[in-house]
Amino acid sequence: MKKFKKFKNVESNALTSDETHKEISPKLTDNISILKELFKDCSDIVFRPIVAGKAHAFVVFVDGFIDSKSVELNGIRQLLEEVETERISANLLMERVISLSSVSETSKLDDVVSNVLKANTVLLVDGLTKGIIFDAKGGDRRTVAEPQTESSVRGSREGFTERLRVNTALVRSRVRSNRLKILSKDIGEETMTGIAVLYIEGIAAPNLVEEVLSRLDKISIDGILESGYIEELIEDSAWTMFPQIQNTERPDTVAANLLEGRVAIIVDGTPFVLILPATFWQFFQASEDYYGRFQIYIFLRFLRIAFVFIALTLPGIYVAVTTFHQEMIPTSLMLSIAASREAIPFPMFVEVMIMELSFEALREAGIRLPQVVGQAVGILGALVIGQAAVEAGIVSAPTVIIISLTGISSFTIPRYNMSVAFRMLRFPLIFLGAMFGLFGVVLGVLAVLTHLCKLRSFGIPYFWPLAPMSVKSLKDVFLRVPWWAMDRRPNQLVKDDVVRQTENTGKIREEGSSS
Repeated sequence: MKKFKKFKNVESNALTSDETHKEISPKLTDNISILKELFKDCSDIVFRPIVAGKAHAFVVFVDGFIDSKSVELNGIRQLLEEVETERISANLLMERVISLSSVSETSKLDDVVSNVLKANTVLLVDGLTKGIIFDAKGGDRRTVAEPQTESSVRGSREGFTERLRVNTALVRSRVRSNRLKILSKDIGEETMTGIAVLYIEGIAAPNLVEEVLSRLDKISIDGILESGYIEELIEDSAWTMFPQIQNTERPDTVAANLLEGRVAIIVDGTPFVLILPATFWQFFQASEDYYGRFQIYIFLRFLRIAFVFIALTLPGIYVAVTTFHQEMIPTSLMLSIAASREAIPFPMFVEVMIMELSFEALREAGIRLPQVVGQAVGILGALVIGQAAVEAGIVSAPTVIIISLTGISSFTIPRYNMSVAFRMLRFPLIFLGAMFGLFGVVLGVLAVLTHLCKLRSFGIPYFWPLAPMSVKSLKDVFLRVPWWAMDRRPNQLVKDDVVRQTENTGKIREEGSSS
């Protein structure tokens, strides 16, 4: 495995004053002056003073991060009621005043600052050397909805959101086991982005979990804004177009992979969760493959793999055959292609490149424009440009058909990042076909296969279970065997708890048919 780049370990400098390393002072005014200096020109930081009898206090929070009604009902109002009858103490505040489930205390000012920035609320009381931290998160956030990039015919309609704890809860609701471990950490000196590492103890290999945590600990960066940052920083090889870590918006996909011994990484602020290690074949599996009749999805998997080959090689083969190997084309078809190209001023290579680049530009425009407009631009652009280009004599009709079939084939790949990799690799194969004919296309395909066999993802061969060959694990590659036949977890990932189901599970159908 290629060594992961070592980052220089430096302490976070997000707290710019040495004052934050002090203990909380019994003088409330001293604490508030330090905090106000640290949060100078931060208009979203709220310092809410409270006076109850002789007691003075401050509630500190970030506006827009918390549910102000919850703070009022479960914190401020009860503080005003209790202070009249009893002497205030940290225990009193935690046990009787703050009626929320998540309450803790701290004696450090830097803990106060970090918790405020993590969307927690802090209560500081005059005369106390401890601050009370409680979770009253709220504000407007996107609710759980159907995933935008992984729609399915059958299965869950729930997708991840941008909130870390909502996402961990979605996974926990599917894996209700105390063996599901969720380890939290913050990455990013300025952003302090919350990260959660999920795995099932006893199923995930301990060395895999240690490797993931080790790579995350070596990251020293100013900010993490999306899970793509993490993906690029911890992957084995940066010099490849093929994704070595799967991302998904679906909680059921994460749960299924955890049960196979993989590790998931959830990043606060993004609905895309990372799953690792990943193999090449994993990117051609859709979630509904496991929810329907296995005979149907065996056919669909073969269809996807066949169309992947078409998406990669068809333009290159077309250029190679029409340029160097015309004898391979039936005479009637060759005459039809020759007649359509009679008025075309460009060689076949240039013609195909014009259409490929136009198709990619239309696809990119359709993604970047608003959804309603983008769909219209994509459809009308393809029709108008294709028809106009043929009538103007810039490209031939067979070329438009070839490029259209290639584009449709790339849409059959369930994972967008794998689809983009094959789209990019088409261009070198077109060039090789124009230079060396079919010999060049075959060399290009062999180079891609060799590259795939050399890749690894967290120690797992990328082309496994085909290379190296594992016959037992082929049950879920080209085929999707019935659930009663998938009685073992992948042997490359799981070494201990390899049994997925007992033998009696496979006998249910026999008992049913006999009765």
